[in-house]
Amino acid sequence: MRGEFDSLATLGLSLPGRLGDVTVKLHTGEVTAICGPNGAGKSTLLTCLAGLVAPGSGLVTLADGDLAKLPPKTRAQKIGFLPQTPEIAWDVNVDVLVTLGRLPWGDEGAPSGRAAVDEVIAAMDLEALRHRPVSQLSGGERARALMARVLATQPKWLLADEPLANLDLAHAATLVRRMKTQAREGRGVVLVLHDLATAMNHADRVIVLDRGRVAADSEPFKALAQDVIARVWGCEARWLGDPGQRALAIV
Repeated sequence: MRGEFDSLATLGLSLPGRLGDVTVKLHTGEVTAICGPNGAGKSTLLTCLAGLVAPGSGLVTLADGDLAKLPPKTRAQKIGFLPQTPEIAWDVNVDVLVTLGRLPWGDEGAPSGRAAVDEVIAAMDLEALRHRPVSQLSGGERARALMARVLATQPKWLLADEPLANLDLAHAATLVRRMKTQAREGRGVVLVLHDLATAMNHADRVIVLDRGRVAADSEPFKALAQDVIARVWGCEARWLGDPGQRALAIV
């Protein structure tokens, strides 16, 4: 279900040395992957979309309103953001960490808040770790707990920077399914991904950045076509397999 009524967009977004004249319009009901080589501006674009970095010029809008003018609490209710290297200030346990995701709604102690927390703890396979301090988690466990905190907010938009990086195969597959379900339920999902096969097989749309500019923005099979990969990543590659099950072979 694509929601034209609720879009997250940039118009002429520029940030010296990082982004140059980026214009994109993202829709609810879709999984959008942002791909590109190192230093292409992927993380910068995502943090601008989250309203955490002010562009040098241009505008970020949410549902056609200026994102920068939204009160912080409202923005936190609407946009869930997982950075590439998230920090945890206190050595709380997993249950407390995930419960922090309900702070924008102020119901962390109410039945509605507890239900949201319990649901994502189960979905992210964290039940056995619920009372374990985050300092005692593995890298993958920590990544799942941080993703659960974002999901517990139940935002309209989910923005995640390389959310699969520290996950094993099974948990990565579970998270991909979870993100696709979130989109089907009417949320907008935007993921920075280095794994082009995941973007090809599971995204509805792929935006390719190259040196701070949009090099491609289309359906995955077009945005990640072999000529685009050769031009942007500088390597020869070809896709193998059937749609939805494709693997990328470097030639």
